[in-house]
Amino acid sequence: MARGLLRLLLAIAAVASPASAASASGAAGVVIDPRFFIAGGTCAAISHGITTPIDVVKTRMQSNPEKYKSLLPATALIIKEEGAQALTKGLVPTLVGYGIEGALKFGIYEVSKPMAVLAFQKLNNKLNRSGGAGALPFLLASIMAGAVASLVLVPMESTRIRMVTDASFEGIGLLRGLGKLVEEAGLVQTLTVGLGAMLAKQVPYTFGKQVSFDVVAKFLYGILNNPSQSTANLAETISKSVSPEFIKWTVSVLSAMTASVMACLMSQPGDVILTETYKGGQGDDTKKRGLAEVSSTIFARNSDDGVALALTGFFTGLQARFVHVGMIITSQLVIYDLVKQLLGLPATGSH
Repeated sequence: MARGLLRLLLAIAAVASPASAASASGAAGVVIDPRFFIAGGTCAAISHGITTPIDVVKTRMQSNPEKYKSLLPATALIIKEEGAQALTKGLVPTLVGYGIEGALKFGIYEVSKPMAVLAFQKLNNKLNRSGGAGALPFLLASIMAGAVASLVLVPMESTRIRMVTDASFEGIGLLRGLGKLVEEAGLVQTLTVGLGAMLAKQVPYTFGKQVSFDVVAKFLYGILNNPSQSTANLAETISKSVSPEFIKWTVSVLSAMTASVMACLMSQPGDVILTETYKGGQGDDTKKRGLAEVSSTIFARNSDDGVALALTGFFTGLQARFVHVGMIITSQLVIYDLVKQLLGLPATGSH
């Protein structure tokens, strides 16, 4: 299977070459390279798929915290009551939804970065200002990518969460689940309900993940490629004793681990809001609540104990999500870098 996947990626690389990518470029001269989309879809589908069991437990903890109190006891309880197969609920919508979402998110982010940098350079020239824009172009690119990906994820994530939390969705597949949502709420609402909650999760998640990965990788490659006096000996020792491939892999892993922490912390409130928006078992009103109303509901659960404790409601399931998101992002970004290099693209931060 691994050899087949490698052959497929190499075949795609031949088709999605820089020459063919250049032919798809827009009038502004920005190259839309399909290899970024291919690498993004591949890494997102794999990383989210293998962590589905943890996501099931995390979703249960957020939707029913009185019953599922912590990660390991909640996992044992689900297996005891429903069997081990319950930990794979929502796998198909996860693979489909996040495969498409990953292709769009990574592809749009990589395409938007040079566009944003160019726009800021033109603005600086027009205003006669010197210096770069720092991380601001990366921020704008991540917001754009996260917003577009959210539109794709809304129906898929809604179906997944209902499959995990609503008994009436027990044992049905992706297409039947989507059809059931359309029957309940209509096509337009199925495609748009909870969009505010999805944006509240995906935009900070994308920023924390993509920008942190870029910045940390560039920083580490900067130490290795352009060492200062204090790090020159270390850089020389590493370059002599370690292969370039191992250096790239190590930089990818360290950058990905840092990005996973940032993305988890920044998007945790949005993740809780998203689960509260989509979870079943509370009637049709649940699906019609907006971002502000859902946030107020979460805040009110512990508001009698003070503002600080009320805010902790937005961090319910953080322990499970650290494990879940940590595994997703670390594996996802490492796979992304590996697939990019197989397709002939440079490693993140190395150029």
